[in-house]
Amino acid sequence: MKLSTGVLSLAFCFLTLLTWGQAGSSCCPQTPTKEKQQALWQKLQDRISEVDRHLDGVMGVAIRDLTSGETYLLHADDVFAQASSIKITVLAQLYQQEQRGRGGAKNVARLNDLYTVRTEDLVPDSYIMLGLTPGVTRVTNRDLATMMVAVSDNSATNVLIDHVGMSNVEQMLASLGLKNTHLRRKMMDLEAARQGRENVSTAREMMTLLDDIYHNKLFDKDLTADFFKVLSTPKDSSIPKLLPPDVAIANKPGELEAVRNDSGIVFAINRPFVICVMTTYLHDERSGQQAISEVALAAYEYFDRLGKSSEYGRAVPAK
Repeated sequence: MKLSTGVLSLAFCFLTLLTWGQAGSSCCPQTPTKEKQQALWQKLQDRISEVDRHLDGVMGVAIRDLTSGETYLLHADDVFAQASSIKITVLAQLYQQEQRGRGGAKNVARLNDLYTVRTEDLVPDSYIMLGLTPGVTRVTNRDLATMMVAVSDNSATNVLIDHVGMSNVEQMLASLGLKNTHLRRKMMDLEAARQGRENVSTAREMMTLLDDIYHNKLFDKDLTADFFKVLSTPKDSSIPKLLPPDVAIANKPGELEAVRNDSGIVFAINRPFVICVMTTYLHDERSGQQAISEVALAAYEYFDRLGKSSEYGRAVPAK
């Protein structure tokens, strides 16, 4: 049977449209690419490099997207003195022992264990403990942890180190594969520092520790939430300085002569991230603090933009 010219024309048009549609679908992807996000990610790296170039000192940076795992590193394996940032490890060991205690372990430190303030435990830079009454005032380990984080109380920190055990902190760090992070001395032990027993870590390893805690690798979900509640206690520090005041931040800064550090998690909407910035050999310590604040702002603006946007980059209003 012969087909009419009209029918053949219609068939030809249909096949042409079908072929064009298939070609169009292959050359014009229906799902967004990652190229635009990669362009933003590169601009973040460029901004951090610019901060590093202008710093009269040495800076190490580690940033990790807790959603995708994407990581930025700058001098991240260099070992830095930690100052009070090392107190994150003491806090982690306290919560790990609380986890074990809840599982039936004996002779471990518990959050609600009571301690009576003793004169012999008091050291300088203890803005709360020095105001308490020795032999009378009783506080819990969790109270001590809050003092340690909020005002970096050195006496509270030293008591907690005694309660959890310095060797236990070291064992925990080793079990996590953190080979360059060490708690070697108590706070204000200048003689130990002179002997080279400094508390140290790297930007990568502090990032890894916080990442592991966030993902419940050290203790369960409830204890993880309480850990970050304590670490989020408001404090004078560099990471939050340039960020909006309503952003939740769990961090612990540290400072020594020519050293300024800050490590923590910024809970940007839909896009939390770890940020660890360490500076040393500073000519001006204020410049180290400013550098940390500028890196934190650059990182926050990147993750905040991702968290508030669709995969195509459109800023989507919150419900």
